[in-house]
Amino acid sequence: MVIPVFPRDKYTSLPIVDRGEGVFLFDKEGKRYLDACSGACVVSIGHGRKEVAKILKKQAEQVAFVIGVHFQNEPAIRLAKQVIDLAPEEMSSVHFVSGGSEGTDTAIKLALSYYLARKKPRKTRLISRWASYHGATIAATSVSGHTGRRRTYHRILLDVTHIPPAYCYRCPYSKTPEKCDIDCARALDITIRREGSENIAAFIAEPIVGSTLGAVAPVDEYFPYVREICDDHDVLLIADEVMTGFGRTGKPFGMDHWGVTPDIMITGKGISSGYAPLGAILVRKRIDEAFEETSSGFPHIFTYGFNPLSAAAGSAVLDILVKERLIERSATMGRYLSKRLKELDDLPIIGDTRGKGLLHGVEFVKDKSTKAPFPREKQVSHRMFKGMASRGVLPYIGTGTADGTLGDHFTLCPPFIITEEQIDEIIDSIDKTAREVATQL
Repeated sequence: MVIPVFPRDKYTSLPIVDRGEGVFLFDKEGKRYLDACSGACVVSIGHGRKEVAKILKKQAEQVAFVIGVHFQNEPAIRLAKQVIDLAPEEMSSVHFVSGGSEGTDTAIKLALSYYLARKKPRKTRLISRWASYHGATIAATSVSGHTGRRRTYHRILLDVTHIPPAYCYRCPYSKTPEKCDIDCARALDITIRREGSENIAAFIAEPIVGSTLGAVAPVDEYFPYVREICDDHDVLLIADEVMTGFGRTGKPFGMDHWGVTPDIMITGKGISSGYAPLGAILVRKRIDEAFEETSSGFPHIFTYGFNPLSAAAGSAVLDILVKERLIERSATMGRYLSKRLKELDDLPIIGDTRGKGLLHGVEFVKDKSTKAPFPREKQVSHRMFKGMASRGVLPYIGTGTADGTLGDHFTLCPPFIITEEQIDEIIDSIDKTAREVATQL
């Protein structure tokens, strides 16, 4: 059958999904898949929640769309209050978008507008990290640091400075966590001084690097020091919480693990659990105040920003998240997942397992002692996906882990409603598939 949809990969034939129930997806052939990655780290409350569908139907019958420059709407107002209730204390307002990539663009424009409001027009440059991912638009790809995803578009990307990631397994400074001097954070201070703090608007980072590295978290001292550096140089700290927000790591937001409040937070994915396209920018009080004091506006909106149908979905999802204590469940199930993953450390091709809450990663290596990655042509991530999918388990694979080009990993980020027995099924699938792939290699 010819499907008239422009494909991401014209060489791959994908099954057609039929329905979702809890942590499972079913294709048109009736095969069941355990959604061990929540699609792309999106689905938190599980598939097929009828109470959300009921609210979407009611809202669609009432009003499905208004443009945000004409009206406020009750679902967006209610959702904004729910988001602020979950957020760090200093976050004071919310700007809704349709997803993470739009969120990154909005955060960048907001940072530049903030310094214009403060009469500091030279502060326009951005600093990010290598091995990061912040979205698919040109601006978001520019601040992203994954070589493979940047390569095709490098001639039209914005001029953004990148510093080394906080990647302890492959420390760019050849340190161990026990002897860490936080050189990866010092690199931010050095870079700001070299480029001139009067020119730097913001530093953007994921609290835990998701899709490009597979759930890499920094040492505990990293983000408190980054916060100090940003304050010293009057640079905004933008936290990309698209993947880590709304309970994915076992706390409301990833930055909560270190008690650090960013100036701007980008969210998406889990805010609506996939029931509608939705993202949000959370803004710290001092940024709101700067716009109020100067009577400055923020003339920026996407067509589907502040959409009442999407906001109704997000509000219903956050109701369930709080009522069923699913953030706490993410922490509890995350500890069990971490424990079970550690039992796989002796497998010959597994180099590292890591993560927090229900955001964990597995990195594959050719040589465990040297951490040497496999050659690209071995396609280890793809082999692992194919083998696990044949066993009815779906991970979220990634490549370029080691240096942007070489390296293989996958991310595990199942819905928060997952059980220990279902985690055991995931682990069994990894175990059998990794042994099978090791034999093939």
